[in-house]
Amino acid sequence: MGAGMSGGRRRGAGVGWGSGPSSGMLPLLALQVILEYGRAGASRPPVTAALIAANALVYLRPGALDAFLPPLSRVAFNPHLIIQYGDLTRFFLSAFYHLSETHFFYNMTSLLWKGIQLETSMGSVEFASMVTALLGLSQGFTLLLSKGLLLLGNETAYYDQYAVGFSGVLFGMKIVLNAWSDDYVFLHGMVIPAKYAAWAELLLIQAFIPGTSFIGHLSGILAGLAYLWIKRSYSGPDPLSLLISGIANVVSWPVKFAQRLLRPGRRQGGRVGRRAARESARGMWRCVACTFDNSPSVDICEMCNSMREDRVFPNRQHLQDGGSSDLSVDEIRRRRLQRFDR
Repeated sequence: MGAGMSGGRRRGAGVGWGSGPSSGMLPLLALQVILEYGRAGASRPPVTAALIAANALVYLRPGALDAFLPPLSRVAFNPHLIIQYGDLTRFFLSAFYHLSETHFFYNMTSLLWKGIQLETSMGSVEFASMVTALLGLSQGFTLLLSKGLLLLGNETAYYDQYAVGFSGVLFGMKIVLNAWSDDYVFLHGMVIPAKYAAWAELLLIQAFIPGTSFIGHLSGILAGLAYLWIKRSYSGPDPLSLLISGIANVVSWPVKFAQRLLRPGRRQGGRVGRRAARESARGMWRCVACTFDNSPSVDICEMCNSMREDRVFPNRQHLQDGGSSDLSVDEIRRRRLQRFDR
């Protein structure tokens, strides 16, 4: 969450991007994305691109999506409605809605910068798991803080405030990104350690933009800290990452299958090669002299009468069978041709 709405303003909020005149920030955002993903050697992290695209589609509402997507007033985060009626639509979708072009632009540029760094270092599966965890944790902390304020006598945060935006997840990402950083950042005339930048930004945004959701941003910071604590405390594989990886494998299986079908050289060895592979699996052994595949029940090649090399037999038995290991090159070639002409 990022931008908050009062109860009165909420009734008028139900429109998407096209509700007002454009301030020219969308082309600038598109240019930033093209520069990051189009430059030579760029990593092009797919999950970050998908998140930006999802937020853009929800805000632009092009074509049939306008009728399919619920209006902003139906998804704005309100603790009372979520707890009272179990409204999961507000719990999850509110993060992907934005009030204005400016609100959308700043959140997406922040997502572009943080997402590329985190996804490149963590990997796409773990990054997707982290974003999912931060989304659930930040929204959950918002419910807890609002309920706590209600118990202390402050009803505004619980009943009257409605919030939307991806800022809660972004604050959590900032905590994760700077958790082990020893760098310093310059923020509105102040030089502070990068690991504390999210806390300073929380206070500065609230001071300069009073209409934002302080609880939503604070919940994002707490979500980032909780995520780091969970990662440090739990050393096993991340169940959420395993789930996302499994879903990705299922979704990508048809593409991989089609690639195997179209890949050149798939049928190595043709019919004979496939037969040899099947026979080898059943214990067949191949003669080194004529390459004939023999049954495991015999120790003398049925084609050229050569001994099986991985076993030692008495010379007498070999001679009784009429075998000879001193075959000429022409004789071996003739027997090979005879084998394939059968």
